[in-house]
Amino acid sequence: MNTFRQHIEKITPVTDEEFEYIFSLFSIKKLRKHQFLVQEDHEVTNDYWVISGLLKAYHINEDGKMHILQFAMEDWWISDYQAYNNKTLATISIDCIEDSELLVISKENKEKLCSEMHTLANFFRKKSNIGYVALQQRILMLLEKNPQERYNRLYQLTPQLLQRLPKTLLAAYLGVSRETLSRLKQP
Repeated sequence: MNTFRQHIEKITPVTDEEFEYIFSLFSIKKLRKHQFLVQEDHEVTNDYWVISGLLKAYHINEDGKMHILQFAMEDWWISDYQAYNNKTLATISIDCIEDSELLVISKENKEKLCSEMHTLANFFRKKSNIGYVALQQRILMLLEKNPQERYNRLYQLTPQLLQRLPKTLLAAYLGVSRETLSRLKQP
C-alpha cells in the first residue's frame, strides 16, 4: 500500500513500524459500479480512502432531483461526515460510478489511532480542513459563478475527473441541464 503511505507522508512522515500499525487498523472493501457505499437513513460508522475507482456523494430531494455534493477518485476521502461524526443516520447516499476499491477505517479505530499517534491526529485534522475548504469553495462557486465559469474551474482543478464522468452526472454537479452542459466550451 505504497500509495497510501505516500498520501500520509505528504503531511507527516511515518516509520515502517508506524505505517504497519496504521495500515493494520484499516480494511479493504471492493464495490462494483452502481453499488452503494452509504445509503441515506442508514448508520455510517466508517471513513473511506479511495484506492481505485470513482464515487459520488449526493442527495435526492422530494422532487426527485439529484444534488451531487462530491466526487471521490483515487487518493481522496469520502463519507457522510455529519452522520459519521455525530452518530446519526446518513443524510446523503454514496455510490460507485466505477468499480472501486477502498481502504476503510472505523470511527473507533480512527479515534484510537489519533489518541495513540498525535502526528496522525494532525494528519486527519489537516485532511478535514482541506475538505472543508473545498466544500466552501464549491458552495461559493455555485452561488456566484455562471455555468461556464463553474465548468472552467472544475476543468482547471481536476481535468482527469471530467473525462471519467457521464454527462448527466457532470451536469448535475455543475447545477445545469444536459443541454446547457453541451454548450459549454473547454478552456
